[in-house]
Amino acid sequence: MDIADWRKKIDELDRRLVELLGERAQAAMEIGRLKRNTSLPIYEPERERIVFAHVQEVNRGPLPGQDLVRIFERIMDVMRNIQKEEIVAKPEGMKGEAELDSKVND
Repeated sequence: MDIADWRKKIDELDRRLVELLGERAQAAMEIGRLKRNTSLPIYEPERERIVFAHVQEVNRGPLPGQDLVRIFERIMDVMRNIQKEEIVAKPEGMKGEAELDSKVND
């Protein structure tokens, strides 16, 4: 394969990564809703340790485990932010009330 072929392969892999990250974000949003309803904390260091251990365990290279952990640290940071947004979001039935309140206050 030449460089153009490798770039096409990378483009397809990136497309798949975006799709998978979207699925992961959806799961994080659902977990955020559950955490909101049960008052669980967003940051769970033990869960993160488990994820980091798991990705290193299933890693078959060529990425070194430490590099993979650094990538997942960033992914999990973004997912935590998604959960924070989900937790501070008003429950679905209250959305209209919040809009009315903001119009009164403007």
